[in-house]
Amino acid sequence: MKVLVTGATGYVGGRLVPRLLEQGHTVRVLAREPHRLDGVPWHDDVEIVQGDLQNRADVARAARSIDVLYYLVHSMSSAGNFEEIERQVATIVAEESAKAKVSRIVYLGGLHPDGPLSRHLGSRKEVGDILLASGVPTIALQAGVIIGSGSASFEMIRNLTEILPAMPAPKWVRNHIQPIAVRDVLYYLVKSAELPPAINRAFDIGGPDVFRYYQLMNGYAAEAGLKERLILALPVLTPWLASQWVNLVTPIPRSLAVPIIESLLHDAVMKNHDIDAVIPPPAEGLTGYRRAVQLALVRMRSGEVETSWRNTEVIGAPSDPLPSDPEWAGHKVYTDSCSLEVSAPAENLWTVVESIGGENGWYSLPVAWAARGLLDKLVGGVGLRRGRRDPNKLVTGDALDFWRVEKIESGTFLRLRAEMKLPGLAWLEFTVTPVSDDQSRLSQRAIFFPQGLGGRLYWWAVTPLHGIVFAGTAKAMGRTAEGRFAARVSKGAS
Repeated sequence: MKVLVTGATGYVGGRLVPRLLEQGHTVRVLAREPHRLDGVPWHDDVEIVQGDLQNRADVARAARSIDVLYYLVHSMSSAGNFEEIERQVATIVAEESAKAKVSRIVYLGGLHPDGPLSRHLGSRKEVGDILLASGVPTIALQAGVIIGSGSASFEMIRNLTEILPAMPAPKWVRNHIQPIAVRDVLYYLVKSAELPPAINRAFDIGGPDVFRYYQLMNGYAAEAGLKERLILALPVLTPWLASQWVNLVTPIPRSLAVPIIESLLHDAVMKNHDIDAVIPPPAEGLTGYRRAVQLALVRMRSGEVETSWRNTEVIGAPSDPLPSDPEWAGHKVYTDSCSLEVSAPAENLWTVVESIGGENGWYSLPVAWAARGLLDKLVGGVGLRRGRRDPNKLVTGDALDFWRVEKIESGTFLRLRAEMKLPGLAWLEFTVTPVSDDQSRLSQRAIFFPQGLGGRLYWWAVTPLHGIVFAGTAKAMGRTAEGRFAARVSKGAS
């Protein structure tokens, strides 16, 4: 079958595409920013169409000749009237799918109770209703907390549990949750493409276990070799206050914490198991929560996280790339550059550059970088603890602490776009140039487009620190490359 995947740059969509290819399907993906798919392993095996789901012509073009359309997008912003945007997008997809004679729509929504819902859960249910009324046979899978390496829900559980041996928590930590392993979500999504056209309805999906939310945290603690956590349920901790707490003590930014927490205000448990009559469980059975945690930890510790919430675009962060010539881009621009010779081959220096950030750190003044990350968290940004998906390799679109990889040319060039809260737009570039077989040059450039007087004052205030922080980072990277090269030479000589 010919399949269209929307949301292929997201956590679930990025994992679904290779599994559809394994099943022999021909896959097309619709991406607003196709460059974000440049480094994925399946890039050359799919057809990539540039377009926006809010643009009817783009959707019509993407849906042409498609058998199955996967709808895997949802706004994680609480700003403005996001419900109206979701409604508009779902309506466009529904209408254009019908016009294109798509055979089936597969939608991934959220488990929800009957009655009043949070804004995000209400919007996700409404999207499902619109697609189900499209005239195109639709299956709306409704999942609760998804457990897998890199999922936002798993990362929230992991960080809350690892950081705090005891914690105050909202009363919703006593709500019942039916988590599901990401591998089982993908199983249901793949199987949904094969359903007969008579099936047009929503189905709850979930794993075999039902816990209270605090039991998820202590289940993680057991698998991670930690002591059981003392959790105090407080009736006065509102969702807004809880989101501030999550933002502060975990890598999850406030913009993402709000919808996650809103979805926990009610029990999230399957109301029925009707899905079993349509898509039987996997032959080996559904994955239990503790087993899902084990698998996620193995992936994390081996550096094999396939996709991550980190690579979700940050609401309000700049997304436009650096103009090709910033000096003539119509902006006031400030730059800070340095260059140094390194007594190591270019390939050795590049491995140091590409592994910057995350658990590897920024090579100089960790206290200064940590303080900047904490300040960013306090104002609702992503902070340093967002980390990176892979400890050694980067691809275009990867999140890297409070930066994002905007452009990477393996072995020679890396450009990072700032996603921390700033009074302007900022980039950081690294260029590696070979000088000889055992000599190379590292060039580093910081670029800042200030916004208003505040942006200019900010730059002038931090300029004295650049000579310490940025220059120190470049020098430390050079020393690290030299040390590794010298150790390799010494080992070879012995």
